[in-house]
Amino acid sequence: MTARLRIANLRSRIAGPFELAVEAGECIAITGPSGSGKSLLLRMIADLDPNEGEALLDDRDRRRFHAPEWRRHVVYSAAEPGWWGEQAMDHFPASEHARVLGLAERLGVEPERVRDSLARLSTGERQRLALVRALLLDPPVLLLDEPTGALDVEATACVETVLRERLAGGTAMLVVTHSAEQADRLGHRHFRMAQRRLSPA
Repeated sequence: MTARLRIANLRSRIAGPFELAVEAGECIAITGPSGSGKSLLLRMIADLDPNEGEALLDDRDRRRFHAPEWRRHVVYSAAEPGWWGEQAMDHFPASEHARVLGLAERLGVEPERVRDSLARLSTGERQRLALVRALLLDPPVLLLDEPTGALDVEATACVETVLRERLAGGTAMLVVTHSAEQADRLGHRHFRMAQRRLSPA
C-alpha cells in the first residue's frame, strides 16, 4: 500500500535524519521534552525550515510541487499561530464564513467569539481558530503542533472528536503533544523525540 506521507533521510544541519511512513487515516503521535525537535520535524516536513532529503505525498515527490501547493496539501498548524488582521473573521474567505462558524462551534468556540477581535479571544480560542484554518483546506496531511495545549478537558474532547472524524475520512496526521494520554487516545503509533532523533515510544 502506498503511504499517504513518506519521509526518507529528511534532515537539517541540526536535526535528523528522519524516516517515517504514514498511511491514510493514520495518526502518528510524537512526544518528547521541550526543545527536542518535535516542532522542527513538522516544519521540515512542511518545508518551512531548511532541510534535505525526501518527502512524498501519495508517492509524489515534494520537489514536483510548488512550495505553496505543497503547504496546502501538507498543512502545518503551529502551537502559537500567526495572525495578520485584527478581527478573527479577517483570516477566512467570505465564502467560507458559514463553514468557519460551524467548525468553530464543533470545536467549542461560540459563533459570537469568532466574530470578535483577536485581542479579545483567549489563547485556547485562537488556537482552535487556527485549527479551523487548517481544516478548511481539507488537506490529505495535517501536521498539528500541540493542538490542545491551551485547552481544558471539555474543549480537548471536542477537538479530538473532530480529528478522529478526519482520520476516518483518510487524513494522515502527525500530532505533537506533551500528553501521553492524548498520544494513547489519538495515536495509532507513538514516537518519542529526544536530542532531535525520533524513535518508537
